[in-house]
Formats: sequence, C-alpha cells, structure tokens
Amino acid sequence: MTPVRFALLLFAGLGLAGCNAARPPVLQGWVEADLIFVGPDEAGRIETLNVRQGDQVTLRAPLLTLDAELQQADLQVQEATLKNAQLAYDRAVTLVRSNAGTQRAMDEAEAAQRTAQARLNSSKTRLERRKMFSPVEGSVEQLYFRVGEMVSAGRPVIALLPPGNVKIRFFVAEAKLPAIKIDEVVGVYCDGCADGLTARISFISRSSEFTPPVIYSLEERNKLVFMIEARPDQPEKFRVGQPVTVSLSSTLSPSPTVSPGAATMPSATPPSPSSSPSSPGPAQ
Repeated sequence: MTPVRFALLLFAGLGLAGCNAARPPVLQGWVEADLIFVGPDEAGRIETLNVRQGDQVTLRAPLLTLDAELQQADLQVQEATLKNAQLAYDRAVTLVRSNAGTQRAMDEAEAAQRTAQARLNSSKTRLERRKMFSPVEGSVEQLYFRVGEMVSAGRPVIALLPPGNVKIRFFVAEAKLPAIKIDEVVGVYCDGCADGLTARISFISRSSEFTPPVIYSLEERNKLVFMIEARPDQPEKFRVGQPVTVSLSSTLSPSPTVSPGAATMPSATPPSPSSSPSSPGPAQ
C-alpha cells in the first residue's frame, strides 16, 4: 500500500470516528397513554351505545345509556315520601298556631321534610346518571361491553384517550441520567412518521430498575436504568403501543439507525395497548 493511499484511509477513518462520536445517543421506547375509563357507579344493563371504537368525541357528548327502571321506581317512592312529609309539616304548623300542638312536634316534622327532600334530590341524581356523557374530548380507544350486557358498578365500559394523555416512554442508563432534565426537548422517530417530531420530558423516575425484558447482551443484564416519560408536541401523530426511537438531541437527522448490540440503548417490549387489568375482553 502506498503512503498516499494509507494516509487517505487514515483520514477517512478518523473522520467517521469523529462523526460517530459527535452523534447524540439514541434510545428505544414506545408510545403509551393514560386512558380515561368511563363506567357506571351503579350496576345495570346497557340499553344504548352512542359511540364506536375509533370515534372522536367532544366534551359532554353522550356515550351510553343504562336501564333505569329501579331508579325511576325509587324516584316515585321518594316523591311520595316528600309529599307525606310536607302534609305532616303543614299539619304541625297549624296545630302550633292554634296552641294544640308543640314546638317539638313541629321541629320533628320540619326535619323529616328536609330529609325527604334530600333523598328526592339524591334519587333524581341517580336517575340522571343512567345516561353517561364524555368527561373529556378525545378518541374512543376501546369498548369493553355490548348493548344488552350487564355491567357491575365501577366497571369500565369505554376507554377514552385525550390527545394530551399520549406519552413516550423510554429508558436511559444510570450514567446518562444527569444529562436529562425535565422539560428538555427530545427528538422522536418512528416508521412511517413525519420528520422533525419532538417531545418534552415530563417525568424522570426516582427509582432504578433492571434492564427491561429484551436483553441485547450479557453486559446489559447488570446495568440499572431509569424510566423516562416525554409528552409529544404533536400527540395525534402517534399510536398507542407504537415503537419509537428517541434522540436526546431534537436536532438529530431523521430516521437514525441503531445497532442491536449498542450498550447505550436499553430496550423494552411495549405493553399491550388500551388494556384494563380488571376489564373483560374488548367488544367487537
């Protein structure tokens, strides 16, 4: 090999090494979301479902209706109780004015009237809550029950995803943790996504954990990592459970490639999206 060719190869190798050294580290992660679960506070049978999976809903949009026969019957009972309590109170007032009754009897009748009114108001509220409305604006991610099925109290029927509840989750090694700050901008890349997507770090775990389930090398097994969460600036561009690549510098060129054996890239298997631990399988 001639001295000139050797010098050229040497300079080329140094240039590539310099580029790799200057390149910001990249990490693997996935898209997660804080779902809003909507369910009844009393057991009942679903009569109507006003939404389908994938629909966009606005705040206070009607979602579903449950049977209300028991609540309507209770309302009628409370209305009758209030009417009787009102009659008893009027009678007690008349007797006191004619000096034929006692003040104590009138006070007891007044207390019974107030109690009956409060129970009537509670009954009306229970009846109104058989119609459920969306507490947020977002998309319908999952339906857990169908029309005609029985739902127990507190069991989720619909999972909603507000755009602001989308987050990017990834892990960093302990050595790189001091360089990461809350509200720092990171670049986010994924297959088929537009270039230039960014997110802001919103959470840094205070407790360490072992490298997540997918282990790329034996050396990674003994390393501790910390979970990081970042809120994307354009959450509508991402899908829950979607694998992403996170750059600790938002100015990194798009679509970075990562070697499977890289020691700076702890990786995890994304969980199944839109799942509820206590919920049955999704309604089709």
